[in-house]
Amino acid sequence: MKRWRRTAAYLIVLALSGGQLTGCGRDVPGESDEAEEFTAEVIAVYEAEEAVFAGKVHEEMGKEECSGGGYATGFQDDGDSCMFSVEIPEDGFYDLQFGSAASDYKENYVHVDGEPMGNLVTDSKAFAESGISRVYMTAGAHEVSVFKFWGWIDLDYLKIMTSKPIPASTYQVSAELVNENAIDNAKRLMSYLADNYGTKILSGQYCDTGINGKEFQVIKKVTEKLPAVLGLDFMEYTPSFVEHGSTGHSTDLAIQCWEQGGIVTFCWHWNAPTKYLTGNWYSGFYTEYTNLDLAKVMNGEDAEGYALLMQDIDAIASQLSILQEEGVPVLWRPLHEASGGWFWWGAAGPEAYIQLYRLLYDRLVNEHGLNNLIWVWNGQDKDWYPGDEYVDIIGEDIYPGERVYTSQVNKYLEAVEYTEAGKMVVLSENGCVFDPDLAVRDGAMWGFWCTWSGEFVAKDTAVFTYSDQYTESDALKRFYEAEVVVTLDELPNLKEYPIRN
Repeated sequence: MKRWRRTAAYLIVLALSGGQLTGCGRDVPGESDEAEEFTAEVIAVYEAEEAVFAGKVHEEMGKEECSGGGYATGFQDDGDSCMFSVEIPEDGFYDLQFGSAASDYKENYVHVDGEPMGNLVTDSKAFAESGISRVYMTAGAHEVSVFKFWGWIDLDYLKIMTSKPIPASTYQVSAELVNENAIDNAKRLMSYLADNYGTKILSGQYCDTGINGKEFQVIKKVTEKLPAVLGLDFMEYTPSFVEHGSTGHSTDLAIQCWEQGGIVTFCWHWNAPTKYLTGNWYSGFYTEYTNLDLAKVMNGEDAEGYALLMQDIDAIASQLSILQEEGVPVLWRPLHEASGGWFWWGAAGPEAYIQLYRLLYDRLVNEHGLNNLIWVWNGQDKDWYPGDEYVDIIGEDIYPGERVYTSQVNKYLEAVEYTEAGKMVVLSENGCVFDPDLAVRDGAMWGFWCTWSGEFVAKDTAVFTYSDQYTESDALKRFYEAEVVVTLDELPNLKEYPIRN
């Protein structure tokens, strides 16, 4: 489990193919603009009552709305499942659409031929369709299974349809930043990212001891390379941490990384002000350890809370100001994973969150004059999107389990659809590293990945030792050597990179 937070379950789609088209004067993965005229073809529909059951799953009758008269139910215990034997006519991408119902929101695992492919989301009391997109399957027989995760669904059928091609325009993004006063180094970095989006994927790693720290060094031992992106956290600078004796070092580490040619991204596990802490003082970014009500803060009912949050923002602004003075551009990812609700800034719902996000932008940019920030929004749900004028890049955090190397194309495409403005999409946190070759084939061209620290790459020992638990060492070496992947040594001099108009 990731340090400081609950890991959400994100099991996303595996897909294994894709083409190369020319766009923006360069080769980008994707498919032709015939995607605009695409009409999905239904390949087959398989009734759940004719599938193979395991555990407590069984057939029930009696619901008139069932397509075949019966349905599968009894998803109660781990291992309970319903398996469909399907026949695919030709190699290609397919959408798996399930008819299902539940009393409230549920997620359950979908496997194809024994491999995890994604989650079936059920959010309707009446039978409704939902599923996962762009699963690559070869011609012939396959097994598609639904396994209990949250359980407690009724499953009516599986419909297999052809998948819509990904248009090449998906990877054509603007390098213009939302802050028109951005410093040149921020413009240079964004220009580099935009120029390479769709053709290259930058490697990244969180490491709270910097570019020479533990996680970077174990990666170097395995791959003989270093990540291009260093992930850091401003948590230690939060006033309620400082009050307990914490001393931050991330600002210095960010400067060091930039001077050595690397790229820096920052998140902020924003510990609530001391007044609102109800549990362990160092866990006050979790909803369960604070009684801060963001809705009351944002609607004016809690003026003291508002003042305290502004003080916290100002404390972090002072660190960002130091980085600006040193010319360091920051891929800035505040208020992350809001829709999950496990952090206090997401506990009051999207309206209060969006108000806070916009307020944070205004205070940092317009009051503190911080123009070195590239704004990475990481709310994980379209309903939480603060608006195109506040977002440069969209980030997704995905922790699919151990040694799951799928490209996460389904979540990538979901993030692409958050806005019609054509924003770059990155994997802002991950557990396992995905297979870059699968990402190219699938069209899941994440701008970069940034693996979380600790157990995801390094064993908890005094000697720097790589951990194979999430990504095997031979797989990591292969991923870092992939032609599409950019490592630290392959970055250009970003201080001189041409700014794209």
